[in-house]
Amino acid sequence: MDLTNTVYMKKSITLFFLLTIINVVSGQSSILSKQKSTIQKDSIKKGKAVAEVQESKLDSLITTLSKFKTYKEEAHASYYADKFNGKKTASGTRFDNKRYTAAHKKLPFGTKVKVTNEKNGKWVIVEITDRGPFVKSREIDLSKRAFMDITSNKGSGGMLVTIAVLDNQ
Repeated sequence: MDLTNTVYMKKSITLFFLLTIINVVSGQSSILSKQKSTIQKDSIKKGKAVAEVQESKLDSLITTLSKFKTYKEEAHASYYADKFNGKKTASGTRFDNKRYTAAHKKLPFGTKVKVTNEKNGKWVIVEITDRGPFVKSREIDLSKRAFMDITSNKGSGGMLVTIAVLDNQ
């Protein structure tokens, strides 16, 4: 009877530890699932960043698969003020300073244009969505984002650029 009691006690202790471990593991898995849901919520908030990456991939794809024809060298470029955000452009779209768009006096709406800073060689691809600039000495108005991506001096309001138009042939 003593031996049976000892075996029973060992089985009970083993069962107790097994249940304790299962309880601890299931508690940790619920913590992990809460952490995963938090991570998923964060990635939803960062959806804008994903769109930006896709937009830059599109620009690099256009550059790789297409050729640009030089339209004008030593052109003066400036950028839109923030007060124009949300206003309608001449093409009918709403202006957003965070997108890669530009205004040009003559180029058709929807034209993809490669704008290269002549000082540092940095470039962006923008879409013509508006008319302007309405200053005789300037050739193109870039969105603030496009301008800041290629400028050497973030404090300046203008720079010399080369404008090249996407050749669709």
